[in-house]
Amino acid sequence: RTIVRINASTTGEARRDLAAIAETTYRVVMVAKAQTADEVARTEMQTIALIETPLGAVNVNEIAAAPNVIGLMWGAEDLVAGLGGSSSRFSPDEPRAGTYRDLPRYVRAAVRLAAAANDRFAVDAVHLDIDDVEGLRDEVLDAVALGYHATACIHPSQVVTIRDAYRPTAEQIEWATALVTAADDHSGVFTHDGKMIDGPVLNQARAVLTRAGC
Repeated sequence: RTIVRINASTTGEARRDLAAIAETTYRVVMVAKAQTADEVARTEMQTIALIETPLGAVNVNEIAAAPNVIGLMWGAEDLVAGLGGSSSRFSPDEPRAGTYRDLPRYVRAAVRLAAAANDRFAVDAVHLDIDDVEGLRDEVLDAVALGYHATACIHPSQVVTIRDAYRPTAEQIEWATALVTAADDHSGVFTHDGKMIDGPVLNQARAVLTRAGC
């Protein structure tokens, strides 16, 4: 349940971090600014790789495949800083105000894909605007729809919003339960409430029930 975030593997601080952790019972780390699979493997611990540099984004599939990696997270602000940019999100006077610009959205998608392709969990980036509860909720609901397993908090006040967004609604649970139950009477593709139901749709329903703890 405890994850220790350490400095980038290329720094002397990372070596000192790992030496300090070796004196404790903690054995899961998050590596900041993960850039290559070899760097991540040096921790010799279960590792969550934080993808937040251009090189890390380019190498995300190889990083996800490293044997000690159990999950991925991504970070928008360091990523944009590494690009020489100034903002990961559109400004209030732009049409898509508050949402990610296209390049961070690309890395967000790449991290989710790499995690899924390598059977790792994926953690979505923090929402820095603490007062933007509505924006946070919209972003978390989008993460849920894409199969993200968690969203990181930057402030304790965000916990309730994030947990509520990951928790399926009563209507979603009812829909998923009815669909999975109906599938017991069919051996292939079938219709339910006028909609075609096949394997992928059933898997989506099962994912809802898994999040609900059913």
